Amino acid sequence: MAETSSTGGSKPGREREGIYSSSRLERSITVLAIAIASIGLGYLFFTQLWWKLPPDFGCRNDFTRGGLCFFLGHSVEEAEASDKLLKADIFGSRPGPEISVPIGWATQLNAWFIENVVQPNIRLFGYVVWGTEAWIFLSMCLGFFSRLGALAAIGMSTQLMIGLAHAPNEWEWSYILMLLLSIAMFGLAPGRYFGLDRLLRPRLKVLSARGNRVGRLLLLFT
Repeated sequence: MAETSSTGGSKPGREREGIYSSSRLERSITVLAIAIASIGLGYLFFTQLWWKLPPDFGCRNDFTRGGLCFFLGHSVEEAEASDKLLKADIFGSRPGPEISVPIGWATQLNAWFIENVVQPNIRLFGYVVWGTEAWIFLSMCLGFFSRLGALAAIGMSTQLMIGLAHAPNEWEWSYILMLLLSIAMFGLAPGRYFGLDRLLRPRLKVLSARGNRVGRLLLLFT
């Protein structure tokens, strides 16, 4: 079987899905780098599972203090701390142009949703938050439906960035970099380079080729 190159020629060898470098060393470096980034992102969420374990999610005083409840309340309290993100004063202390991203509308909407929807139903949303983070950990570390896991990581990272990045004593770039890494993993679909998705995709491709809509959707998420 021949693999056609981008220049119109062909070269022997079997298809290596998702890997475009011809050098074995470069392919190995690419796979290793993506695996480290993916597992690192998964481990980040793994470390956050243990301080908000079900069924109380670390909350105390009838789900009003501590644990997950504290950080939800903190997001509401700090909603008006700043309405800007990625602020850069071009000339430092001197008067001059400023670059920033307005996020006031997003922090207010996030605070409203937490206060009116999440907090009154914390016994349900606590499981949603904990389960989502557990899924991200498994997906990123096992390369299992990794694009779906990265999509969940984008959602969690975005909420954290909107709710906490602008708050005092927080380094906004920690949340922004977390989001950027999640976006990178979504684009790369790390399970195509390592993990269980490499075993799933050939089977899902067969289903997709037969016109199976579920198979086509699942193929997109691997």
